[in-house]
Amino acid sequence: MVSVGTAKTRTMPDRWTVVTADGSRAAHFEHTVAITDAGPRVLTAYAVN
Repeated sequence: MVSVGTAKTRTMPDRWTVVTADGSRAAHFEHTVAITDAGPRVLTAYAVN
């Protein structure tokens, strides 16, 4: 998570949602990775032309 404010977080009562402790704006991203015989492959990567 990249945050404008503190790096401290808290988990909401739904036990899924994570927010910054000080309420500042934040962003989060993940990649989906497949493990293949040829090695790991990032499925969510995009090609840059």
